[in-house]
Amino acid sequence: MGANLFWVFAVLTAVGLLLIVFGGKKAPGAKDWPASIQWGYLMLVIGGFGLLSEKMSFSAVMLVFVLVTGAVWLANRFVLAKKRLAEGREAGHFVDYAVGFFPVILVVFLLRSFLVEPFQIPSSSMRPGLVVGDFILVNKFSYGIRVPVLNNVVIPVHAVERGDVVVFNYPPEPRVNYIKRVIGLPGDTVVYRDKKLTVNGRPVPQLAEGSYDYLEQGLAMVHNDQYRETLGGKRYRVLDIPEARPVALERVGNFPYRENCEYDETGFACKVPAGHYFMMGDNRDNSLDGRYWGFVDDRLMVGKAFMIWMNFGDFSRVGMKIE
Repeated sequence: MGANLFWVFAVLTAVGLLLIVFGGKKAPGAKDWPASIQWGYLMLVIGGFGLLSEKMSFSAVMLVFVLVTGAVWLANRFVLAKKRLAEGREAGHFVDYAVGFFPVILVVFLLRSFLVEPFQIPSSSMRPGLVVGDFILVNKFSYGIRVPVLNNVVIPVHAVERGDVVVFNYPPEPRVNYIKRVIGLPGDTVVYRDKKLTVNGRPVPQLAEGSYDYLEQGLAMVHNDQYRETLGGKRYRVLDIPEARPVALERVGNFPYRENCEYDETGFACKVPAGHYFMMGDNRDNSLDGRYWGFVDDRLMVGKAFMIWMNFGDFSRVGMKIE
């Protein structure tokens, strides 16, 4: 989170608390609390969510909200409501809003944790298949039913396959989500030299499909050669800038299992460790991927991307299946 956003969320939290504390009381016979208190809780939720997101993943923040509002809901249902009835008084605004928020937050949390989660494509690393502005859907149970936040598989469903497009937590900063294509499975040897990809000694078939040009960040036109690649029974398009290096060696980090990889000016070779995957972007020369930060632990897997559900800049992309 940038410094500016941090202060925005901090101010929202502070203002929300002030509005709640000094927002007044409910008028006799009124159903709703004063508007100042309603706005206060809205600001508090948005600000608190933003501040917690600085240190936690989205799922972890959602879990915190579920636990807090759920505890209030349970206390109200089995203790507080009976006590108020006996004393002839109404619930306070904190209990009112916590009880009201809980079912909504719980449903959203369960949907995002076990079924489908939406994401937005922020960069050009997966062009030409996915472009900036695509809103995609990710199947959360493709690779098994997982414990929320801990993300351990408790009920296996399908195995990760080469060629899948997946969303995962970025290994150097797990609260950030990335999307790439699975190139190597546990035990695989992935080699990328002179712009040619091989997996376990077998060259990945690649057919030329002309050129592909796009405007990067509205500033520069990027020219690429385009190829049709086939991996794991999946056919998809990849981009290549002929004059670009296979790997920018100065950007290679010191990541876990770094000893499994060898780099030189022609490219790299990596042996994928157990319980991990090797990812690359389809836009090979404009992708910060496994070449630079290593392998993805299975516990960081979020799900399999399967459809574009919206792109406000190009409605023709809506409903497209992700290859």
